[in-house]
Amino acid sequence: MRTVQRTVERAAVRDVAAIGAAMVAVGASFGAVAVAAGLPGWAAVVMSVLVYAGGAQFMAVGLVATGSPLAAVLAGLLLNARHLPFGLALADSIGRPLWRRLLGSHLMTDEATAFALARPAGGARRRAFWLAGTLLFLAWNVGTVLGVLAGGVVGDPAAFGLDAAFPAGLIALLLPALRDRDTRRVALAGAVLAVLATPLLPAGLPVLLALAGPAVLAVAAVRRGRRAANAGGGHTPNAPVAGGGTVPGAAVEPPGGVGEPVRAGERTPRGGSVPVGRTGEGSC
Repeated sequence: MRTVQRTVERAAVRDVAAIGAAMVAVGASFGAVAVAAGLPGWAAVVMSVLVYAGGAQFMAVGLVATGSPLAAVLAGLLLNARHLPFGLALADSIGRPLWRRLLGSHLMTDEATAFALARPAGGARRRAFWLAGTLLFLAWNVGTVLGVLAGGVVGDPAAFGLDAAFPAGLIALLLPALRDRDTRRVALAGAVLAVLATPLLPAGLPVLLALAGPAVLAVAAVRRGRRAANAGGGHTPNAPVAGGGTVPGAAVEPPGGVGEPVRAGERTPRGGSVPVGRTGEGSC
């Protein structure tokens, strides 16, 4: 059992390391872009440590460079509003102490959330979240320092195809969850909504709109529940009670024996039959 657990943990470290390598490269790009935009090197490093918001940091640097710091703050809040449902989904995995919740909310990213939710609830998910959150945080900040030191050498991550590394990693992490049919429907509905809304809404809002995908699952569950209720709502004949009366739709135990209930009018194991009568009438 321990051998299997160690194998799983080694595989988890390997998967996080693969995503972390791409994060180092993108973090280096952020450091270089921040310095090129006129931000002091120390400010870029402090932003990566205290803000740690990935794409929102690129947006903030661009807006600050144009002289709109307030717009940078508002855009960052909007872009990272998706962390609200992330926090709800991972609340039990992060832990109850206040310091764990504060630290966990700071380490929460798209990649760490997807990596954790791909594991079963409980200890495995908790370990996966803290492993991914810690290693990816270190990778991003190491990349930022390298980018600041390298200046403008790294340039745009899209030139190296690194902008596609994170979506590819997220898809790989989410593939096991897509085996369920309802989950596939929810994911497809959310993706379609996000794609259609991207040309029409500001950055960040399409992702929030994609959260309407779970509504598809809720509607489907309600419909299944109604169909099940209608299918189980058939009429059962009246069964007799003590004193000769009957109870509508009740099951009857066979006289003198233990076993499956016998419906009114059916034959009992001893060859007799359970009488059928109208409510309030005796049977003779």
